[in-house]
Amino acid sequence: MNFDALSVLTISIAALLFAMKIKTKLLFLEKFCIPAPVVGGFLISIIVWLLSFIDIKINFDTSLQTPFMVVFFTVVGLSGSFKLLKVGGKILIIYLLCCWFMALMQNAIGISMMSFFNMHKVYGILSGAVALEGGHANAIAFSNMVEQLSPLHNAKLIAIAAATFGLISGSLLGGPLCRYLINKHKLEIKTNESIKDTDPLKHEIHIASYQDFLKSLFLILFILCFGFYVSKLFTQISGYSLPSYVGAMLIAIIIRNINDIFNIFKLNQYTIDTISELSLGIFLTMAMMNLKLNELSVVALPLFISLFVQVIVLLLFAVFVVFRLCGKNYDSAIMCAGLMGHGLGATPNAVANMSTACNKYAMYSKQAFLIVPLCGAVLIDIFAIPLNTYLINVLI
Repeated sequence: MNFDALSVLTISIAALLFAMKIKTKLLFLEKFCIPAPVVGGFLISIIVWLLSFIDIKINFDTSLQTPFMVVFFTVVGLSGSFKLLKVGGKILIIYLLCCWFMALMQNAIGISMMSFFNMHKVYGILSGAVALEGGHANAIAFSNMVEQLSPLHNAKLIAIAAATFGLISGSLLGGPLCRYLINKHKLEIKTNESIKDTDPLKHEIHIASYQDFLKSLFLILFILCFGFYVSKLFTQISGYSLPSYVGAMLIAIIIRNINDIFNIFKLNQYTIDTISELSLGIFLTMAMMNLKLNELSVVALPLFISLFVQVIVLLLFAVFVVFRLCGKNYDSAIMCAGLMGHGLGATPNAVANMSTACNKYAMYSKQAFLIVPLCGAVLIDIFAIPLNTYLINVLI
């Protein structure tokens, strides 16, 4: 049974809407910040897997997945304003450097573990920084790249399994880690009050007209097309494969920062956020729908051991490095809770971890809520995505 691109788009939206509905009913999905696209797409993949036992084979045409994916990463690039570095000050720079080192560390551990189990080293990248600090979006994007460049056809399943494991682990460990640091060091419950602006990229505009939406869509599509051209040109000149979404994201970062200096046009954050959520939701759902669950058993044990080591090392890194470098105070303890969230899962997990900790101690940390989401959602990708792209090209 074959479904064309338009049918797959319709099914994806239906699955996404259904998942958004059941997330309000199943509290554990909210507690662990499991994204609705992951839930909806995974349910479809289970149905497809079960139907295969009665000889009903289903094939999805996911050709629309790539355009939605590139749109999402283009929007990520548009959020990459270097003005943020000034707002966060020295602690933001320190935390960002820790995040960049974390990406290197996760890849080194992943490659080492996969080498130990005599498996392809690229699996170590996919189950390392790609899936853990990158989350499901990067896991799907880079695994698609790997499957196109190599015969490793279970790359996507491994990456998504690692991202899901990390998502849950990060949600479980962030709060307890923060509590341990506060109790162990008998920290005073006070925060840095000098932080004034906790959301510098947001504009006053919270509504948008048809024309506003059209302008934002044009900007994103222009960058997308330019990014396709840059990626293709880079690949031809260098011999290294540069995915189209990486080219688009880098062009978006350049355009964003040029505009910050010369104020050529005004970004409507509401329309950009809406396009981002829409593109991410559809592309993630499509990717999850197309999982081949029966292929996971081959790598299940090595993958679990590798991820267990990743979790332990990140805990030690947070306690003995990040906590101390970021001030060894209440704010840094809250930031470590956030690090576990986005270092193993995604930025929403980081925010949820920090919110839980702040509610427990009745003290909101402006510093943590400024720095962690900015680094986890935007600034870390400036380093991690080119790093992952380079390593995959070298190892394949």
